Formats: sequence, C-alpha cells, structure tokens
Amino acid sequence: MKVAFVSPVFLFPADAGGKIRTGNILRGLKESGRFDITLLSPATASQQAQWQGELDRLCHRFVGWAPSPPRPRWQRAPDLLSSLPINVAADRTPAALAAVEQALAAERFDVVVFDFVHAAVLRPRGLEGATVCFTHNVEAEIFERHAKTAASAPLRWLWASQAAKMRRFEREALAGFTRVVTVSERDARMFEKNDGLRTARAIPTGVDLDFFSWQAPAAGEPTVVFTGSMDWEANVDGIRFYIEEVWPRVRAAVPGARLRVVGKNPPASLVQRNLPGVSFTGFVDDVRDHARDAQAFVIPLRVGGGTRIKAFEAMAMGLPVVSTTIGIEGLDVEDGTHFLRADGAEALAEATLRLLADAELRLALSRAARELVEARFGHRVAAEVFGGILAEAAQAAGAA
Repeated sequence: MKVAFVSPVFLFPADAGGKIRTGNILRGLKESGRFDITLLSPATASQQAQWQGELDRLCHRFVGWAPSPPRPRWQRAPDLLSSLPINVAADRTPAALAAVEQALAAERFDVVVFDFVHAAVLRPRGLEGATVCFTHNVEAEIFERHAKTAASAPLRWLWASQAAKMRRFEREALAGFTRVVTVSERDARMFEKNDGLRTARAIPTGVDLDFFSWQAPAAGEPTVVFTGSMDWEANVDGIRFYIEEVWPRVRAAVPGARLRVVGKNPPASLVQRNLPGVSFTGFVDDVRDHARDAQAFVIPLRVGGGTRIKAFEAMAMGLPVVSTTIGIEGLDVEDGTHFLRADGAEALAEATLRLLADAELRLALSRAARELVEARFGHRVAAEVFGGILAEAAQAAGAA
C-alpha cells in the first residue's frame, strides 16, 4: 500500500510526545513490509543530512520543504486575528502548501495521512482518494482546559477565544477525512459526542520496548523526575504547580530529595528561581540517562489531551509513576497496580513520598506496569492497528 504521510513538524530530534508517537507508528509500518511510505515535512538541508539514518528507519523516501524561522510571540500576535487557531495558522506557509500539493499531484497514493489536525490546512483542494487524519489530542479540549486554569481574566478570555476557533476548525476539518485516528477510545468518543464524528478509530499508545528496556527501580539518593518538552504550555503549567505547591511538602519530609525536570526549552521564569533540590536539564540526547536513577516519575498535569506517551516510556523502563487523572487520561492502567493516582497538591506529595520511602511498592508497580506495556502497548502492536485503519480507509474510499 502506497502511503503519503504529511507532518507539519520535522520528527527529529524526537523530543516531544507527538514526534515520538508518530515515529513509532511509521517505524512499525515500515518494519511490517506492507507499506511504501513517503514522508513529507519541513526540514532544512542540514537536518535531512544529520538525521538521514533515522529517516531511513521511518520511510522509503522523504520530501522536505523549507521551514519558517521561529518567530517571537509578539510577531505572532497578528495571527490572533485569523479565523484559524493561532497554532494552525502558523503551519499554513506557502512553502508547505506548494510542496504538499506538488508531491501529491506527481504520484498516486492509496492513502494520504495528515499528522496532527493542524496539518489539515495543508490538504490540497480537490484531493481525491482515501485520506486519514492522525489526531494526537482533542485540541479544543486542551484550549478549554487552559481557559479554566489561566491565572488572569485576560488570559482566560484569550484561551476561550482560541478554544472556540479550534472547536470549529476541528469539527470542519475532521469531517472531510475518510477516517480519523485517535490515540485513545476516550478521544474517539469525544469527537463523536462533540462533533458527531463516526469515522474515528482508536489505536493503542505504543512505546519502543527495545529502546526503553526494563530495570528494577533504583535505590540511592531520593530522586523524582519529570520528562517532557518544557516549551509546551501544559507541561509548564504542571511543573509550575508541582514545584510551587507539591515540592515544598516533599522537601519538608525528605530534605535531601531532588526533583529533575528533563526537557527542552524550560522557561527562564522557572529555571531562575533556583528552588532547593530542583534542577532543569534542558534538551538531552537520551532521556534514559537522566531518568533511570529516580524512585518516582511524576506527571502532575492539570491541562492536556490525548495520551501521555511519557507514562508508558516510564513504565517500560521500570520507573514507578505517580500521576494526576489528566496526566494518565486515556491510558488503560489501574491505580494502585500500575501507577499511583493523585490529584491536588497534598495527594501528589503523599504519593511521591510513598514511592520515595517504599522499595517494595516501587518494585511491585514497576513489574506490573512493564508486563502490561509488553503485552498490549509495544510500538509494533500500535502500528498494526494503525495499518488496519489505513486499509479500512482505502477500502471505504474505493467503495464510495
């Protein structure tokens, strides 16, 4: 089956959940031997040269276009006046539109996949045949949650305005695809409930079990770790909440405890606070090197959507997980068996302290979580389900 896969972001380095998930799916599809994959995304010549080996693991050929240089927030302010959500408007560049239209006109594909709902703005008019949108979140829900948690009235208004635009964009864009792939059954139900969408199909969240090999939780200095891109607002909100409301309670009980925040572009407003026991690594080449010595892996998110692949990566490595309900949302795991659920500052502090103090609990959670991920959530399993949806879309388009 000939597949064109259009992504609005270059997938390397794999430093964000969406990139990791997409990379795992493409790798699994290619390894199956049943798909001929053309990947399209922005990329500079140096990026293509640097990451050619990794690209070869994901696709048979790569088509790139010149990425737009990053703009500071003040230069993006006019995008707030667009009818499109601000993060969607940024992806609709002349270079991207031209590259996608030219590639899809030059060759016939059995299925064209658009990665993230944002990529729908790159869909050529009149595109025929099977089309699939790979959604990593219910994007409007993320905006709505930001509107509820924003610290000021102007910010709440701004997030609410963007949420309304995203709700409209998601509804109209997704209705035009043969099939929509979601990362959880919950997201599929949300699209049906909110938008009347009946073409959504869920895949499991897949993790590379070979890369994230298991080891028993570490002993040693009491260490808590969080991983995630620190230029994503949901992660910033969660970590700010954790270090302001939860961490002082943990340090009061365990003065030597350390919190390590692993992820690119942490905001200066957090880094420069120099809170006791808190460190920010910034971008790292290999997250495993900075996480394996932890006794607790925290996911203190209050905002978000889709599923957090970081949770399954931690479980695959054997790291005991404590998470809010939103942090673990959409993942089929059991509180007390595979992780500890904790909402609110007091509960998160208590759960973190339990993991720091109880080696038997850490090992029990670690073993149960790895067994679950091995049985149901390897990246090849997820790719197999994704491939079945591609075949379903091709058949549906052919019968139309």
